[in-house]
Order: sequence, then C-alpha cells, then structure tokens
Amino acid sequence: MKPRIPDYRYCPMCGADIKKIYHEGRDRHVCPKCGHVIYINPFPATTIVVLDDNRVLLVLRAVEPYSGMWCLPGGFLEWGESPEEGAKRELFEETGIIGEQLRYIGVYNSVADVHAILIGFSVKRWSGEINPGDDASDVRWFDVNERPPLAFRAHEALLADTLNRENGG
Repeated sequence: MKPRIPDYRYCPMCGADIKKIYHEGRDRHVCPKCGHVIYINPFPATTIVVLDDNRVLLVLRAVEPYSGMWCLPGGFLEWGESPEEGAKRELFEETGIIGEQLRYIGVYNSVADVHAILIGFSVKRWSGEINPGDDASDVRWFDVNERPPLAFRAHEALLADTLNRENGG
C-alpha cells in the first residue's frame, strides 16, 4: 500500500493559496504570501505487545487500512501526549485492558496508507477484562506460534523483538 501524501491547498497561517516549489532540496508546499513552509512529516504512533505466557493479544481492525486483519493494539499520539501515555490510552481504547507497567522495545518505520514512526512497547503488568472498542471489532489471545499474520510489517518486527527479549536474546 502506497502512503497518501497530503496535498495542501491553503496556508494554515494566512489562508492564501499554496504553491508547490522546489525548496531546501525537494518539492514543498510554500505560501507565496507569508512564506510559511509546510513540512510533511511522518505521524508519531505507539504500538504495544501484551503477552500472557505463550500468548499474544491481537485486535481485529475495523477500519482501513487493512480492515479485517489482525494487528497489535496501538495508534496515533494525541497532542501533548507522551508515547507511554498514548500507548496506555490506545491499549485501553482498543482492548479494555489497563497497562500498568510498560517496557520500551524500539522505534519502527511503518509505511501503509500514511507514514508513521511507531514507538514500540511491551506491557509487563495489566488489569481489566478484554473487550474490543474504538476501531477494533474483536480482540483475542493467540498462541505466538499459531497466530494470524499481522497487518503491518512494523508490528511483526516489534513482536519478534519483544519475543527475542523475553527469551533472553
């Protein structure tokens, strides 16, 4: 899936029509009236791995991209939210579980319908009962060796790195 690159038409600072010009080594959206440059950057997101012995908690996507496929809980950070806060919020919104102890795993590049930089965590302790919510139509435990393929390659990498750490690697 190729990412949708935003195509800005109006300046968010003054409202003038935006022009696409070569600026700082690439084509960029620039306002000819006030000079504001719109930089198109990846979106920050978090993803979280929840393990229970040899099982991993997955959510079934109810929205595009990849609606109907399984993935790890996660999503985009909100304004003013730390990666840890965002991971806990997304975990609760999608699964009903409250993450009580997070462990940083790594940063992953994810290019699907948008370009996201995923900050990956595992949760060491949690409470609550699983219940799908937000943009998840289902949430289930799967044996890590008999699970469905994940919608995003970055999720596969995060899960592999988490399992490697859990197994002393």
